[in-house]
Formats: sequence, structure tokens, C-alpha cells
Amino acid sequence: MRTISDIAELRRILADVRRQEQRIALVPTMGNLHAGHLALVEAARARADVVVATIFVNPLQFGPNEDLDAYPRTLADDQAGLSAAGCDLLFTPSTATIYPRGLEAQTRVCVPGVSEGLCGASRPGHFDGVSTIVTMLFNLVQPDIACFGEKDYQQLMVIRRLVIDLHLPIEIVGVPIVRADDGLALSSRNGYLNAEQRARAPGLYRTLCELRDELLAGRPPSIAVDTALARLSERGFEPEYLEVRRAGDLGPLGEDSRDAVLLAAARLGPARLIDNLTVRLPR
Repeated sequence: MRTISDIAELRRILADVRRQEQRIALVPTMGNLHAGHLALVEAARARADVVVATIFVNPLQFGPNEDLDAYPRTLADDQAGLSAAGCDLLFTPSTATIYPRGLEAQTRVCVPGVSEGLCGASRPGHFDGVSTIVTMLFNLVQPDIACFGEKDYQQLMVIRRLVIDLHLPIEIVGVPIVRADDGLALSSRNGYLNAEQRARAPGLYRTLCELRDELLAGRPPSIAVDTALARLSERGFEPEYLEVRRAGDLGPLGEDSRDAVLLAAARLGPARLIDNLTVRLPR
């Protein structure tokens, strides 16, 4: 695996790849990689001739009170994991390379509608930062496909809409959540949990499973969600949201909606955990 940080070099290498008519897959990350990230690389490897990963801790998607400075930088370990998973090229640009005129002067990409509510409500500007950097990476790499994790479900929906609205010839692949043996969705932020909090953390997924079961049994969503929120609190979480939305576009459920997604965000100690579960509702 080759690691580069220069845009001109990236473009030069990938121009040669395209001349050979090879398919390119992109896996954008912020580093501090775990098995969930590596599953994205493996999915990309199965679908393309050349896999490009990026590591860039994007300041544009962090709020003023969020953990930009504390976000772990683990490049050597990340390089080893990416290489073992089948990555061919790693792009690690600096902030000055990506935003040479600074954040305030940066052109931004906004995806309205699907970026609002849920995580968009509690993290104003976050998805504008995500859609801006992803659009830039799409432009720099010009991949045939790009792989994103389904754990960040709203982010995945934002990127799907971005590609449709901007008429980008890129296939977006959603890769299923990778979980620990106890059900906790793998996340870089799990590292903020102490031993007692880590033992409680699978309660978020357990609550979503219980909510799914109640919906499948025909319980009205509003009542089932209220019960689930109470359970989250009883399990030591501070719920931020727990909602049932249409799986395809995150719109509100209608009378005829069948494919739904259960989405939750909750704080546990210093960590903000998110998770989701899809369900096909009974008629």
C-alpha cells in the first residue's frame, strides 16, 4: 500500500489507473480505524480493481464544543490495518491542503431535507461539513464506487442524495454495521467509555431490538418509542433522540410505510453513541 498526501500526486496516480480502465473504489475515513472501517475496505476490494482510502480529520464537521482536538490520530496502526484489508492507496492530506483559504472562506455543500433533524438537529452544520468534504474527495478521486457504513445511517442518506442531486456517476455502497459480540456497534468513540460504561453500552442496541419486536407485534410506534426512551434512561443513558422513520429517505412514517429504520443517539458518560436498526413493518 502506498501513502501520499499531495493532490497532484494523487491525480497523477489515478489518471494512470483510469487509462488502464480499472475500477476505483473510495473509502473515506477520519482514521483511528476499527474492524467496522476495515469492513468498508473489504467491501470495496470485492467491487473494484483499485481501493483508495482517505484519512482526514475534517474540522468542518466538528462543532465548537466537540472533540476535534481529542480525536485520536493513529496513522501507523491505521496503515497496517488498511494494508492488511487490501487497500492500495492511502491519501492523508493536511488541513491546509484541503482548506488552503481557511474554513471561513471555504465553499460548502448543503444537502437540505435529509440532513435536518436527528443528528442534524443536535450538531448544527455537521452534515454541511460532511457533504463538503465528501464532494471534494469525490472530485479528487473520481471513484466508480464509494463505501460508507450503515451505522451512520443519516450520513449515508445525505451522501446518497448528494450523488443523485449533483448527477455524480458514483455507486454508493452501504456496508452493514459491524458489532462486538455483545451487540455494541463498533465506533471510535467507544474508546471514551470506562469499564462500567462499556458494560452498559450494549443496552442501546438491546433497546432498539426491543422496539423492533414491539413494532412487529403491532404496537403503535408512538407508544413503543416512549417505552423505549424510558428503557434507555433506566439503563443509564441520556437519550438525545429515538425515532422511527422511513428507511428510504428518513421521512416520517405514513399509513402505508413498511420499510422503516429505528434511529437512536444517546450519551453515556463522555461518549455520544448512535445506532440504528431496519425493520419491515407488518401491514
